[in-house]
Amino acid sequence: MNKVLESIRERRSVRKFTEEAVSEEKIEEILEAARWAPSGKNNQPWRFLVVRDESEKSKLADCTHYADTIDQAQVLIVVYLDNEKSYDRTKDVQSIGACCQNIWLAAHSLGLGAVWNGEILNHKECVEEVLETPKKLELMAVFCIGHPAEEPTSDRVPLEDLLIR
Repeated sequence: MNKVLESIRERRSVRKFTEEAVSEEKIEEILEAARWAPSGKNNQPWRFLVVRDESEKSKLADCTHYADTIDQAQVLIVVYLDNEKSYDRTKDVQSIGACCQNIWLAAHSLGLGAVWNGEILNHKECVEEVLETPKKLELMAVFCIGHPAEEPTSDRVPLEDLLIR
């Protein structure tokens, strides 16, 4: 099978991590993959913040019901939409989605696990306060990344149930 298609089918959300450190090189590779996502007019509206500091991670963990996942992750990648680079909100948000997919697939391809903490978006103000986020940046995603401590599984709805006839 094609390596890209295989990665798409094998990738799973990982919520439990070992204590093994994640190298700077792997994080840089993930961010490189993220920045190559498509965007309308090539505006590249994403911005990234890498969080490794335990104290900062602990404060972020207080912003979500999924504190254990944040605490266990070795690295967080926070993804923002730079509203000063935005030209069409729908296209820009879709571009951020593609960027996030690249983060997931890159992490998977490097033997790392990742999960997109979506619930934390319900507490944007808390995250903005902890990270001292500039007003022009809008929180889009927080990825928890580390070496997987589990082999998660996931079922998918059959394709025929997804097709509109």
